[in-house]
Amino acid sequence: MKDDGQAAGPITLHPIGVIHSPHTDPKATPIQPTFAKGIPGTVEVFPQFADGLKDVEGFSHLFIIYHFHRAKGIKLQVKPYLQDEIRGVFACRAPCRPNPIGFSVCRLVRREGNVLHIEDVDILNGTPLLDIKPYAARFDSRGDVRSGWQKDVDDDTAARRGLREYRKNES
Repeated sequence: MKDDGQAAGPITLHPIGVIHSPHTDPKATPIQPTFAKGIPGTVEVFPQFADGLKDVEGFSHLFIIYHFHRAKGIKLQVKPYLQDEIRGVFACRAPCRPNPIGFSVCRLVRREGNVLHIEDVDILNGTPLLDIKPYAARFDSRGDVRSGWQKDVDDDTAARRGLREYRKNES
């Protein structure tokens, strides 16, 4: 029998913690960690999962995997923040996905018990944490990379649109 992926049925995920950040308005949140340089936040891992943090301090960066809990519906085609052209959702990082799962590569500053202090946070306050994985240059860094439509976005446009409305009034 051929496995077409449908046989598994629904998948249930449960949060293992919560992410705290200064971001409360989706429209005023930087779109990627590269546009959130130095913005602090914390990852509070629920006590029953705290033992899983053993040895995490040895890594400078972590993949923070989370649920886009404020996403509104599914769209298979979207206009990405960096461009005004319609793209497929799987060629973007938009939150309106069939499975609203997001990830960010954040800098680990320190660990205090079950709380991770992180920087470069582009995640909304109160976001449910699904998983944490260490960033390991040996496995995660790639040299021969294609960036699809994003290669057409110049650095100034990316910086302006990537920040969105964040700290607009503080300039």
